[in-house]
Parts: sequence; C-alpha cells; structure tokens
Amino acid sequence: MKPHNRITSGLLAAGLLGSATLSSAAVIPEGTVLAEKQELVRNNGSEPTSLDPHKVESDVEFNIISDLFEGLVSVSPTGKIQPRLAEKWENKDNTVWTFHLRPGVTWSDGTAITAPDIVWSWQRLVDPKTVSPYASYPGNMHIVNAADIAQGKMAPDTLGVKALDDTTLQVTLNQPNAAFLAMLAHPSLVPVDKVLIARFGDKWTKPEHFVSSGAYKLSQWVVNERIVAERNPLYWDNAHTAINKVTYLPISSDAADVNRYKAGEIDITYTVPINQFTQLKKTMGEQLNVSPQLATYYYEFNTTKPPFNDPRVRQALNMALDKDIIADKVLGQGQRAAWVISQPDIGGVTIHNPEYASWPMDKRISEAKKLLNEAGFNDSHPLTFNLLYNTSESHQRIAIAASSMWKKNLGVDAKLQNQEWKTMLDSMHTHNFDVVRYAWIADYDDAATFLNNFRTGDSENTSQYSNPAYDEALRNAAKAPDVAMRGKYYQQAEDLLAQDVPAIPVYHYVRTHLVKPWVGGFTPDKLGYYYTKDMYIKKH
Repeated sequence: MKPHNRITSGLLAAGLLGSATLSSAAVIPEGTVLAEKQELVRNNGSEPTSLDPHKVESDVEFNIISDLFEGLVSVSPTGKIQPRLAEKWENKDNTVWTFHLRPGVTWSDGTAITAPDIVWSWQRLVDPKTVSPYASYPGNMHIVNAADIAQGKMAPDTLGVKALDDTTLQVTLNQPNAAFLAMLAHPSLVPVDKVLIARFGDKWTKPEHFVSSGAYKLSQWVVNERIVAERNPLYWDNAHTAINKVTYLPISSDAADVNRYKAGEIDITYTVPINQFTQLKKTMGEQLNVSPQLATYYYEFNTTKPPFNDPRVRQALNMALDKDIIADKVLGQGQRAAWVISQPDIGGVTIHNPEYASWPMDKRISEAKKLLNEAGFNDSHPLTFNLLYNTSESHQRIAIAASSMWKKNLGVDAKLQNQEWKTMLDSMHTHNFDVVRYAWIADYDDAATFLNNFRTGDSENTSQYSNPAYDEALRNAAKAPDVAMRGKYYQQAEDLLAQDVPAIPVYHYVRTHLVKPWVGGFTPDKLGYYYTKDMYIKKH
C-alpha cells in the first residue's frame, strides 16, 4: 500500500488510495473529485443497548462497534479473509493457531495493543460474570475449555488462548474448525482495554473515557438522539480512511427515516419501508440499493411455557402461515419464504426444505387444524397468545398479516404487543414472552451460525429448546472432514427443527437502503454490514 497521503479537499483524488492492497479500506477510483466535507450520516435503526462488544448481540450495536474497533482479521464482501490487527498467522494441524500483531498497533489514546489485551478480552467474553449474549461463541469456535468456562464449570484463565509475548497470540482448538478464521472476524472478539474497564467499570463506554482500536473513535453520545464518531489518526490504516466524521441516528420509524433522507439529513437509510418500496423504486431507483443477505426472520416460541411446550401447537402455527404471501405481497422487495432456520444455500452447502413446505396451502391448514385439535384447541377452546415484536412499522405490518392468517385459518387469537428494542431483548433473555419476532444475521458464512442458537445451553438460546439428537448433529457437523459431510449433519439438524419448530422461519432477507449518489464505496457484505472506513464522499 502507498505511503500516508492527506486527501486534499476539492481536488482530484488522483488514485492516491486506489492502489491499496487491502480491499477493506476506502478505495477511491482515479479521477474522483472528493467533497471538502468528508462527513457521513447513517441511520442505525434503534438506540444501541451498549457499545461494550461483550454486552451486545445485534447489528444495531455491531454496526457502530465495527467502525470503532478492529479484530485480528476481517472478511471482505467477496468472502476473503484479510489481515487486520494480526499481520500474519500460521497453524499446526488446524488446531494450534499463532497470530502475529502488526508492529506498533495502538489504542486511540496511543497506548500499545498487545497480545495479553486480547487474551484478557476473550476471557472476559466467556466469563459467566460478564453475562455476554455471545459467551457461547468461543465454545462454538472450539477454543479449548471455552464451552465449560461459559457454563461456569472452569475458570476463565483456563481458556485455550495465550500470549507468547506482547505481539504473539496462540489459540488452541480442541478439534479442527473449517470456519475458524471467518468466525474470528466477529465483533465480539475485538480486544477491549483492560485498564480502562478496571478504572471506569460499565462507564468505560462514555465518550470521555472511551478508547478504540478501529478507524474511528467515539466523540459524542446523546441517548436517543445521535452517536458521533471521529476519525482515529492513530489507526494503523488511517492513510486509507477518507471520511472524517460519522453520525449514527437511532430512528426506528421507517417513514421518518425516508423523510429525513429526502430532506437531506441522512446519507444512508437503515432500511426502506415496505409500503413505499414500489414508489421509491420508480422515483429514486438509482439511489435504491437492494442486496441479498444471510439472514432469517422468524417467530420464536418460549418452548418451556404452556401451550408452547407442545410441538403440535408450534407446528400448527408454522403450517398455517402463508409465508409466500408475506414474502411476495406484504414485503415484495425480493425476500424469499423460509422453511429452514439457516439458509437454502450457505457456506457451500444446500439445505432442503421439509416435505410439508411443498404441500398446497389447504393441505397444510388441514394438518394444522388436526394438530391443534389434538393439543386441545378448537372453536370452543381457541388458542390465545401474545405476539411480541420490537417497535417498527415493518414488524407491525408483518405481525398483523401473520395474526390475520392464524385467525382466518385456525381461529387462533394472536394479540399484538410491541416493545422498544432494548426492552424486547430483556424480555427474551428473561423468558418473559409467549411468541416473539426475532431475526438472525449470520455471524459468518456457515449454517452453524444460525443453528447454534438452538443448541442446549447456548447463550443465545432464548427459546430454551433442547433436543439431544439436535445437539449431536451439530457436534458431528463441527467434526466433519469435508463440506459434503458437514452439509449432511446440518440437514439432520434442520430436519429436527422442522419437526420440533422452536421457531417459525418466516422469510430470508434482503437488505434495502437508500444511498445518496455522492456516497462512494458503499458495499454491503454477505452479512449485511458496511463500514464507514470503506466509504468516501464525492463532490456534489
């Protein structure tokens, strides 16, 4: 990559950044005229629950954390593993991985980022005292002792990660894991500053205390109004950053999002309202960005709460939902009806739908009525429950459609209940719900990222589903010597989910955004993430 070059406002970029060897940076085409003001405003959809990487679990937080922090590696939009804090690595038998940090990498306050920082951070992640939603993640990576530590059976300092010296990190797995490097790019694995957390506790994420390792540093946080981050001049790849300031807005209203975009107050919307999509496609087609995403929308059951501890009830609601109408008519942006929790095609594996997915709708409804009747629900004793979703016009619209289908097809009364995002997450983790709208965006390109959420004891298993055969299928998939064998066990796991239905898969996502014509470098990856450091503002 070329030496550090300051981008002169209003002048031709002249390819100064175009020859960067890393695609994870602002690659500016030769001849592009840059705006004098390199500032970006993006709507982030909701107020984040925290900016502590170990305390969060959704894109609302990870969108920001991924701009503020850096991990050992990243994954490009094309799926290529890229060196970030780690300059290089090697492995022995695919179980002992040794990472070498870049010389001179520092936090935004100038202090060194060291291998012991990473060790401490990962120990904190799996420590049950942290109560991280991603505590199970290192165990799913097969890092030695991680699963036992997360379950409180071993001490955090027994984790299979050690610093050989200040710049060398060694990670030991209890078995090979083909997805290890891709999983390593997850935002929960970024290092955090031990000294800072020891000094300020939970208040370390306040702007006046915050230090980061990524392209940006936190400068302002006005709750329910905005979060502002400014360029970190000490970031190791600062020479290839263009945008100097990014503002994240917590606008949950899709309509308000678009209105503020039209008013010139937002450069990138969080999404595009369902009911405006067709019109916006006609009037603003060149600004409408639609991209596939490895993500599934589903309705999750509280499987330990009657009557949802009965799989017949869960299956009946699954079969009686007309998912094609939801995907094609209610949404109509390119979403696909879902009958599996993961994805039809993911990580080189093809997952097949259950047989009942191909049945005519009237046959599914007939079977659903039979199952409900067997479970004790009928016209004289109808099923009634609360359907919880986080506040959003789109989620409300889908919930209205689903409840109408259940009422018409089964006589079921689903009462709609909405909560703000943070409140809904708390309801899920305290198991204070009947049925809840949720979705999962892949953490990496492999079916396990979806399926692990239903493993017994997983920290993200808010349905509390438990099936030893399912757990065994996932263990076998992780040990599989090749992709074909891994796919066989993933299919077994999906078949069990299709039979037990701890959650109803509703549709597979696309990401939709309105993006101003002057925003360059907007390239969402397969997971739907897009990074401010990759973007730039053209003169306009």
